[in-house]
Order: sequence, then structure tokens, then C-alpha cells
Amino acid sequence: MIVRFLTSMYVTTTFLLAALAGLLTGAGLIIAIGPQNVYVIRQGISGSYVLPVIAVCVVSDIVLISAGTVGLGAVVASHPEVVSIAKVIGGVYLMLLGVFAARRAWRPTPTSTTNDDPGRTRGLWVALGTALALTWLNPHTYLDTVLTLGSIANSHADAKWAFTVGACIASIVWFLALGFGAKKMAPMFSSVRAWRVLDSIIAVVMVGLGGGLIAMS
Repeated sequence: MIVRFLTSMYVTTTFLLAALAGLLTGAGLIIAIGPQNVYVIRQGISGSYVLPVIAVCVVSDIVLISAGTVGLGAVVASHPEVVSIAKVIGGVYLMLLGVFAARRAWRPTPTSTTNDDPGRTRGLWVALGTALALTWLNPHTYLDTVLTLGSIANSHADAKWAFTVGACIASIVWFLALGFGAKKMAPMFSSVRAWRVLDSIIAVVMVGLGGGLIAMS
């Protein structure tokens, strides 16, 4: 009886520690300046399809983290040429988004400086498509979720799925906080100047990240 109880406590503790490790590791990798986070912030501030965009980011993270746990990371790592090509494609795409942001900053339109921008006027599918592209065309996403988190998850052996759940919870909490936290900042962006500053920052971040990806390819 005592042995069974101690064994149960050990297993429970092991799984809880693995889940905590997943939560902290996932947070450490996800909470960073990146194209996905920048886009969620802008959507949050504009109030355009915030929850659907957050859902795309979270579901994508869950799929990728789970894929890493089941061993997809080893497959990706064995084809470095594919990773290099993906870096170039992703880098070009990010730089184009940076150019578009710079254009909005230079010549803001009425729809790009109000809370009706940007996804609402262009439609839900465009907003979701952009979120998907920023997630799935960014090689760093695969490096962080599939390779890094997948490798660490598998180091926890039987508790690997507890680690995975913890990492997924980190993604859920982060994107909800980011999107709806940014929404609270909407009153600060009632002027054209504020939107121009934000888009200028977005342009620098996107071009910098895109150039970095191409340089590493």
C-alpha cells in the first residue's frame, strides 16, 4: 500500500515537473520579438479579428509542438537544404511585409490609422491567411517548436506529453495576453502619428528579421 502510494506520488511529481518545464521552456521561446507576435499586437491594437488570429497562432503552435514530440524534428534536421530554402522564402516574405509596413508609415491611409483597420476592411480570411503565413513560413517557428521543444520533450521519456502540454499552455496564455493586452492600448493609437510610429517599428523588425534569415541560409 505504501509502496503503491509512493510510486503514485513519484509519477505525479515527475509529470508535474515535466509540465512545469514545458511551460517555462515554451514561454522562454515564444515570448520574443518576432513577426507573429508583432502581427498579433497590431491586430490587438486595431481590434480586428483578435480572437481568430490568436486561435490560428495557438493551434499552429500546438500542432508544431506536438509534431516535434512525435519525432518530426529529427526528420527536419536530416534535411538542412530544405531548412535553408525555407529561410530564404521566409526571409523574403518578412522583408516584403516590412516594406508594406514602411509604406503605411510613410503614407498612412484612413483605414490604416483607425480601429477599423487592417483585417476588418480586408476580411477575416486575409487576416487569418497573414497569421498562417507568418507562422508557417517562418523557419524560426520550426526551430523553436519542432526541433527545440520536440527534442527537450523527448528527453522527458514517459513524461514527454506532460512537457508538451505545458509548452502548449504557455502558447495559449501568451497569445491571449498579447492580443487582448494590446487591445487595451487602442486608445493610445487614436492619432495618425501613433500608427506611423508603430508601423515604422514593425517595418524595422520585419526587415531585420527577414534579412537575418536570408543571411543564415
